[in-house]
Amino acid sequence: MPSLRQAWFQVHWFLGITAGTVLVVIGLSGALLSFHEEILDALNPGVRQVTPHAGPMLTPQQIMDAVARVPGHPRISTLTVQSQPGAAARVIFQARPGERRGDTVYVHPYTGALQPALKGQDAFEWIEALHRWLLLPRDSGRVATGVLALCLLALSLSGLYLRWPRHPLRWRTWLTFDPALKGRSFLWALHAVVGTWALVVYLMLTATGLYWAFDAVRDTVDGWAGIPRPARTAAPAPRAGDKAGPDAAEAAPLDLTRAWRTFEQRAGPWTQASLRLPARPTQAVQFTWLAADATHDRQRNRMSIEPLTGEVPVDDRHAQRSTAARALATIYPLHMGTYFGLPGRVAVMVGSLAMPLFAVTGWMLYLGRRRQRRATEAARTAHGQPAPLAAGGAAQGADTLLVAYASQAGQAERMALQSAAALQRAGLGVAVQSLQALTPAMLAGHRRVLLVASSFGEGEPPDNARRFARLLTQQPPNSLQGVRYGLLALGDRNYTRFCGFGHALDEGLRRAGAGPLFPLIEVDDADPAALARWSEALAALDGVAHLALEGALAEGGMAPVYAPWRLERRDCLNPGSLGHPLFEVSLTSGTPAEWHPGALVEVLPRHAPEAVVAWLQAVGADGAAPVQHGGVRTTLAEALAVSVLPPLPPLPSGAAEVHAQACADALVALAPRTYSVASLPGDGALQLLVRQERHAQGLGLASGWLTAHAPLGAEVALRLVANPRFDAAPGDAPCLFIGNGSGLAGLRSHLRARVRAGHRRNWLLFGERQRAHDNLCAEEIGGWQNQGFLERLDRVFSRDGEAHRHVQDRLRDAAGPLLEWIAQGAVVYVCGSAEGMAAGVDAAMVELLGADAVDALITEGRYRRDVY
Repeated sequence: MPSLRQAWFQVHWFLGITAGTVLVVIGLSGALLSFHEEILDALNPGVRQVTPHAGPMLTPQQIMDAVARVPGHPRISTLTVQSQPGAAARVIFQARPGERRGDTVYVHPYTGALQPALKGQDAFEWIEALHRWLLLPRDSGRVATGVLALCLLALSLSGLYLRWPRHPLRWRTWLTFDPALKGRSFLWALHAVVGTWALVVYLMLTATGLYWAFDAVRDTVDGWAGIPRPARTAAPAPRAGDKAGPDAAEAAPLDLTRAWRTFEQRAGPWTQASLRLPARPTQAVQFTWLAADATHDRQRNRMSIEPLTGEVPVDDRHAQRSTAARALATIYPLHMGTYFGLPGRVAVMVGSLAMPLFAVTGWMLYLGRRRQRRATEAARTAHGQPAPLAAGGAAQGADTLLVAYASQAGQAERMALQSAAALQRAGLGVAVQSLQALTPAMLAGHRRVLLVASSFGEGEPPDNARRFARLLTQQPPNSLQGVRYGLLALGDRNYTRFCGFGHALDEGLRRAGAGPLFPLIEVDDADPAALARWSEALAALDGVAHLALEGALAEGGMAPVYAPWRLERRDCLNPGSLGHPLFEVSLTSGTPAEWHPGALVEVLPRHAPEAVVAWLQAVGADGAAPVQHGGVRTTLAEALAVSVLPPLPPLPSGAAEVHAQACADALVALAPRTYSVASLPGDGALQLLVRQERHAQGLGLASGWLTAHAPLGAEVALRLVANPRFDAAPGDAPCLFIGNGSGLAGLRSHLRARVRAGHRRNWLLFGERQRAHDNLCAEEIGGWQNQGFLERLDRVFSRDGEAHRHVQDRLRDAAGPLLEWIAQGAVVYVCGSAEGMAAGVDAAMVELLGADAVDALITEGRYRRDVY
């Protein structure tokens, strides 16, 4: 089919002259890495392999003792020994602060002397970084090499399709060509035949490379194998039986003698063993070794051995693992070719070295076609046949850099405005617009687009981007070809789909043919490192001044200031409820404060004093010990109260003063919690509605601190946060307030403001569990109704009656009045839980009004949500 073949041809040559050029770098670096061990040994004779002596080689304990006699080195992290006579031991030290990994030295296996440093080791580390990440930051570099692997896969398969012969069963047609050919015929034959020889190698390299490049691929493969990747944790949890405080065993140095003897007795014949040494001498030593009959270098066995008793709590043999687990262990040997021994390594090296051949011959064929095409067009013109018209000129304003944002609470909008202002000061033409006012087709009017997109809930688009997201899924392929975009995705790693909308936006734009200016940048809770990458990416757009950009963004990334407020009172609003207790918490400040209805507060939580005392007693630390924390002088107990409590035990042996400061230096601050403000400045207090969160470990941090642990009169650190997308509606427009549970807070502040302004067209639709116990703020709401400030009141109690009915069900029942209020210009406010209530209300709105009508309400600012 000629049209299909032509399409594959276009794909092949385009990838060849773009990605193929960079693949040359990956190929050459990969070829060097195929035999880098042999190259290093050739450059360093007598370093990693010495002349065997008559006596036995040193044991791991003797090697560790020998290294310990050399001053200036940190603690040994890993020790690797080999059974081959004369093989030097490798020692890796613990990484110093700020470094990713520690230094590596080799130790003479008979004398214990440190061997000379390896010449060329730094060069090979640079080559490896070039091969794996293209010298980019690791995360973006992995993605870049993964994309290149996909390009190599597409090149291989499209090349196979393009050269498919009429007689595919004739092997000579596939694997040989006539060297007497000349010119273009010779280039094409060389390109095609060598490509066929290397095809299997490239398929193997791309399949294994994709496993490391993309987390989604790795998670999927690991999931199929039934081996999920372990979650990252800040520090390993203490093992059962570990003692909290230092004792004589803790003070003694680590002794590997018993552990090594146990390993030799149980492991059987081995060729290489790595010992991961614990930070404390009472913890188990982790052994990883290759058996003498291993067929590749990833058939690793693992064993944990207690150094004091010789007990073996873990003995994990490769041969006893599942078939899927053993298959996963072959990915690295397949990629390096070591799975097939020396012939496999040679094949990988030759295949890697062939990539420059494909680049050279491909470019020569491409340039030859261009020369032929120009000659053809010249001949047509000479005979009066017009040349094909070029694509239309750039649309008006195409050179203007569009900065678009999708924001729920205003952070993405602020970031977009700051970025645009900095770029404008640097001399670029910039326009700023919300995605709410854009369609995907409108992006085609700009050559470059920057997007700042936050995610709502579990990766959903913010309200002002819902219409854009829906239209993007309907965008035809290649409709945005020629548009290049940069994307900053804001998110929170506490959610399952971290930066979910940002990734969906990235995928949708790519599917529509747009190309990225740089890899997507993820920001977790205003992470300064991620914002610095964004600043650098923007600075690279046209060589604008980096400091101007960085300064502007730094202004938006300044640490927030929290002020002390006094806890005046707290009252339980739902005694006897089936749900958790819900409290009205009142706070006052010595400094006058202003906020609008719908505003938010961020509260810095604290641990209960009992929890801090229990932790201090468990580790034997002095809570009154003075420490420097957060730039101020305080006590260890105070620093712990506002920080994540480290796993037990966190402290090294030494003086108590050193213990306290070392612990304080390692502490991570507790994240702030956000609440809707339930009052107005004129009420004389800042009021919150806080429901106690209860877990297996007890009360939630913030809710427990506000509702139980903090004594009345205590200081609570908080800051007011504007919430412009949930602000008061202009004028006297009708307002429909919908919510549940503690979501009444954000609705109550609006209703109080409306009542004081004399606005009577208010409708409250609110849900809870039981009328007898959960009729929240009933007196105040009843007063509004009696005074005529609530035109309609609907309370829904889901646990009263046989059938459970919820807010969204009552909204459907009131479809007629809802349509009337909307037609009269009503503004709809929704506040409460995102799962269940808010999602159900949203579905009901779409069902009753239609998706386009709901999008129109959002665009007009008449559908406002503050959900959590």
